[in-house]
Amino acid sequence: MREVLTAGRDPGTADHYLWCTPETVSWGTLPTARTAPVLAVGSGETVTFDTVSQEGLMEDQGRDPIAYFGQFGVARGDVLPDAVDLAESDLHRMIMPKGPHIVLGPVHIRGAEPGDWLRVDFLDLAPRVPYGIISSRHRRGALPETLPREADDSLPAVFSRFCALGSPGRAEFRYDKGRASIDIRPFMGLCGVTPSGEEELSTIPPGSFGGNMDLREIVAGSALFLPVQIAGAGFFLGDPHFAQGNGEIALTALEGSLRVTARLSVLKPLPGQLPATPFAETDEHWILLGMDESLDIAMRECARTAVDFLAFRTGMTPSEAYLYLSAAGDFSVTQVVDIVKGVHCAIRKRDFAG
Repeated sequence: MREVLTAGRDPGTADHYLWCTPETVSWGTLPTARTAPVLAVGSGETVTFDTVSQEGLMEDQGRDPIAYFGQFGVARGDVLPDAVDLAESDLHRMIMPKGPHIVLGPVHIRGAEPGDWLRVDFLDLAPRVPYGIISSRHRRGALPETLPREADDSLPAVFSRFCALGSPGRAEFRYDKGRASIDIRPFMGLCGVTPSGEEELSTIPPGSFGGNMDLREIVAGSALFLPVQIAGAGFFLGDPHFAQGNGEIALTALEGSLRVTARLSVLKPLPGQLPATPFAETDEHWILLGMDESLDIAMRECARTAVDFLAFRTGMTPSEAYLYLSAAGDFSVTQVVDIVKGVHCAIRKRDFAG
C-alpha cells in the first residue's frame, strides 16, 4: 500500500502548514466574521493544508474510521490519525447537523478587504491515503425516487463503494460482474471566503462566497478567484475529492483526504465591472459559474456572467459576447446535488490570443 501522508509533520513545501484538529476545523458549518482565524498569512504566501474527508467519519457509517475502513482491508496504521481524532471529538454531535463537510480554516490574509478578490493558485494536490469512497445517501442524488437500490430491490439509507488507488493516476471501481477504472484528478470540492453576516451557514449550498461548488476544473495548475466578503477574507477549504464527473449525480464524488499546497494572493479591483461571483482560470480556459436552486436559472446566471466577463476582459459588447458564446462557449452542469445547483462555462483563452 502507498505511503500515508500523516498530519502534524510539516512537509516543508510552503511558507505555512495547517492541518485538521478539533481547534482548526468546523464540521457542517462555514466560518463567520466572528470566527477566530486559525492562521494569518501575507498576500502571495503559500500554505500546505492537510485536509480530511468526512467519508468514514459520518454517524451513518459508524463514526469509527478504523472499523469502517477495516472492513475493506485497510490496516489501522493506514487510517489517518487526524481523522480518528476528529471522529472521537465532540464536533458535529447534534441531532440534525447542518452539513457533512469538515472545513479547515479560516485563514486570515493580511490586507484583504471587502470588494477585493482572493486568488487561490493550486500548486499541488496529492492523495493522503490510497483509497476513497463514493456514497449516495439521504435520497439526495439526481434519481432519489429510484436509486440507489440494493439487489433485493430495497432502497438503502446509505449506498457506498470503496475504491483503492491502483496504477498511477487511476482508482479501481469494482462491481458484481467486473471492474472499471477511474482517472484521478484531485481537487477541493469546497473552497471559499467567509461570507458576510453572523449566521453559521450550512456547508452544503454554495454561494457568491464560493463554498461547496464542486467545480472539477480547479486541479493543480489552476486558479480560483473569490470575491472577498469580510476583512481578511477568511479562506477555508474542505470536501477533498480524488475524482468527479460533471453533475456528481449520486451525491458524492470519489472522496478522499488530500494534501493541498496553494498560494493565496489579494487582488485589488480593476476599473470596470467584473461579476462578483467566483470564477476559475486554467492554462486553457476561463471558467465562469452560475448557481441557483433551479438548474434553469443557474444556466441563465452562468450565461449572463460569461457575457459580462467577456465584455470586461475582451472589450466585446454584450451582444457580441452573446453570439460568440453560442458558437464557442462550453456550458456544463457542475453539480445537481448541493441544493443550490451549478452550471459552468469554459471559454477557450486561445480564441483571444491576439
